[in-house]
Amino acid sequence: MIKKNLLEKLQILQKLNAISGQEQPVVKLLKDEVKPLVDDLRVDNLGNLIAVKKGLSTGPSLMIAAHTDEIGLIVKSIDNLGFIRFNKIGGMIDALMPGRKVTVNGNLGIIGVKAGHVQLPEEKNKVVSYKKMYIDVGANSKQEVLDMGINVGDPITQKSQIDFFANTDKLCGKALDNRLGCAILWQMLEDLKDDQLAGDFYAVFSSQEEVGLRGAKVATFGINPDIAIALDTVPAGDTPEINTEVELNIYLGKGPVIPLTSGGGVRGNLLHPGMKKMLLDTAKAHNLPVQAALFLGGTSDISSMHLERDGILAGAVTIPRRYSHSPVEMMDINDAINGYKLLMAVARELDKHGDIGFLD
Repeated sequence: MIKKNLLEKLQILQKLNAISGQEQPVVKLLKDEVKPLVDDLRVDNLGNLIAVKKGLSTGPSLMIAAHTDEIGLIVKSIDNLGFIRFNKIGGMIDALMPGRKVTVNGNLGIIGVKAGHVQLPEEKNKVVSYKKMYIDVGANSKQEVLDMGINVGDPITQKSQIDFFANTDKLCGKALDNRLGCAILWQMLEDLKDDQLAGDFYAVFSSQEEVGLRGAKVATFGINPDIAIALDTVPAGDTPEINTEVELNIYLGKGPVIPLTSGGGVRGNLLHPGMKKMLLDTAKAHNLPVQAALFLGGTSDISSMHLERDGILAGAVTIPRRYSHSPVEMMDINDAINGYKLLMAVARELDKHGDIGFLD
């Protein structure tokens, strides 16, 4: 049943288009869906949807954050022939962009590509910068584009539905980062509805993660939880071009990942030893497969959450994905199911771990 429920929610959320800063479609849907499940619901000034389930006053408060935004593009200008220039919002990959279908404020568009017949020899194996690309929406003039309702500042998203592989536990599509996390958190609220938790539970559908972990930072400051967990996806390293054991020791199908480190330099985080023990002990107690791994090539909302106030006890539970930030991000639903089970156990048993101290 949980597999069916998660897939249904994921497919609903994945169809929506919501780049960073323009997450309204996802936030509106989730607001309507989770309202009957919680005691309090609000949207803050940065677009975070904060759903609160009241618990006993004696227990620790828990915040789980899953970001609603996806990477994409934004309309920069429209020329007189009706071609659109754009800027990036988040980490779109230049090499994957030419010839792709996109949605421009609800309209079909194509990222133009120079025909191979007229490419110069030096152009054939060269990655074109996005700054030289354009989008064709089938218009013949700037006015036609404007008449479509397209204006400077409008969102542009990858056009890609969810498809299932012959092994139906694996699927691919755009924006699995992080509509999958949103689906898990939504499912948690449904299944915790009748539970009496030891402390308050804050489900935060956070904004602007892809452009600097902004929403979760604001939400964490306002909530000031005892424990905070980022629920996200993470790149997998189990494909031929990666030396998995050396570069990125993360596999599809081997369970959710608990990042022990993420990011690099001053931007990332080092997992608090007490949080590491709590997450790994919970997984072991419930016989759940997890992967403890180092992830230095990126980060998640944990990196902003743990630095709020006087320091927040924070961790992350992340679901492996292949082909990150592409229109065909790939995942194994079993990893998501085990991530859901781990977080449900954490929410229900958090008070059993006592004080999670740095020296304990």
